[in-house]
Amino acid sequence: MTFLNGGYYMKLLEDRILKDGIVREGNVLKVDSFVNHQIDVDFIAELAKEFKRLYEGEEITKILTIEASGIGIACIVAQEFHVPVVFAKKNKTINIANDVYTSKVESFTHKRTYDIIVSKDFLKPEDKVLIIDDFLAMGSALQGLISLIRDAGATIVGAGIIIEKAYQQGGDMIRNMGVRVESLARIKSMDNNTVQFIN
Repeated sequence: MTFLNGGYYMKLLEDRILKDGIVREGNVLKVDSFVNHQIDVDFIAELAKEFKRLYEGEEITKILTIEASGIGIACIVAQEFHVPVVFAKKNKTINIANDVYTSKVESFTHKRTYDIIVSKDFLKPEDKVLIIDDFLAMGSALQGLISLIRDAGATIVGAGIIIEKAYQQGGDMIRNMGVRVESLARIKSMDNNTVQFIN
């Protein structure tokens, strides 16, 4: 398999954010036309190749994400690694047994705290887990997913993030926990519908 230089994928994503992303009040970046509501599958498949390049050689056995917006992206990345996707559920349903790992995640977008769960059937001590998600800002979702992996006794390979708001604390916090974080676009600042990136 031949990979393009990582800078190609970074520019591809940054250009798409500048073209189709919308900055809303409160520094909210809307990329729902191609990432997390309507998904441009061909585009995300290109980004998945970069995650494959970045984590090439790691013995990944599972991709882990959180519902709902990470699921589509995680599935496309999982195709590159030929491994299953496990997604943490935000609501316990009657068809999930009591034998689960659980953690709390604070959503700044939805202004509420969720209990996230993963069945112990799908996360085992022998697993080597790559987390995939669309955004990294304050880091609460990633912290919750890391907690689930550690509770399972599994190995955290790292986290692959489409867009990181680098001006917020999440990325530094997760990296300071000793977790490798690879973000394809790192935003330095956003205001008045202008997005600036860290290159």
